[in-house]
Amino acid sequence: MNIIFILKSIIIAIVEGITEFIPVSSTGHMILIGWAISFQGEFAKMFEVVIQLGAIMAVVVLYWHKIKESVIEFFKFIFTRGKEGKKGFKFGVNIITASIPMGIVGVVLYKKIKTLFTPEAVIVGFIVGGLLLLIVEKKFGGRNHKVDSLDTITTMQSFKVGLLQLLCVWPGMSRSASTIMGGWIAGLSTPIAAEFSFFIAIPAMIGATGKDLFEYDYSTMTLSLWIALIVGFVVAFIVALIVMRKFVEYLKKKPMKIFAIYRIVVGILLGVLVLTKSITLT
Repeated sequence: MNIIFILKSIIIAIVEGITEFIPVSSTGHMILIGWAISFQGEFAKMFEVVIQLGAIMAVVVLYWHKIKESVIEFFKFIFTRGKEGKKGFKFGVNIITASIPMGIVGVVLYKKIKTLFTPEAVIVGFIVGGLLLLIVEKKFGGRNHKVDSLDTITTMQSFKVGLLQLLCVWPGMSRSASTIMGGWIAGLSTPIAAEFSFFIAIPAMIGATGKDLFEYDYSTMTLSLWIALIVGFVVAFIVALIVMRKFVEYLKKKPMKIFAIYRIVVGILLGVLVLTKSITLT
């Protein structure tokens, strides 16, 4: 058993759990941290997919009551021809609507999107994403918007959030940042924009990771790799569960500026190091 390798996988899983739902780009951080600790290659790519699913499971657990209620009401509305379950049906339609743009782009441009996943692209995404966060929050705000409940989001607002989610196909932009900005533009309060972002992460991540998991060659797996996968999944799940709760509470009281500044500073610092050849990202 390769203990060092498993420890590296735990580090990546912690990074994923912390960054998946806050607007700093989990993929960008995993690419950079993976480069820093030499955790790269085909298994590393598949490992990142698995731990992202671990983080998504945290959404299912934390919001299980809402998810279960909405699914039951969604089908109840269909089978009773609209007599019951209207609220859950509407919420389900909103999730589907918000997922359509990413679903189409993901299917059509899957291979091209994968070619973007480089450290250099992440640096650009960090800086541009940080600047956009500052601009959009200042212009549209979020804490004083009228939509302060998941059940009052309209289908058009959901679609706007889905369109902004497309920004995250560029590594380093952050799916969370993109959808929260979409929520602001659509008129959602910051906490509700964040929570809606959690929910639409479920179909987005399942769709994005399903193909990778299906196509991976599992015949190359060793005991250490299987242990790394299982431990990574669990660690990412636990860390994401904790971070999600803290993040929503934070957004009820404070702005997102700190995340934007962090992104810009990290992006500029890395950019300077690369341009001065102090580090080489390969």
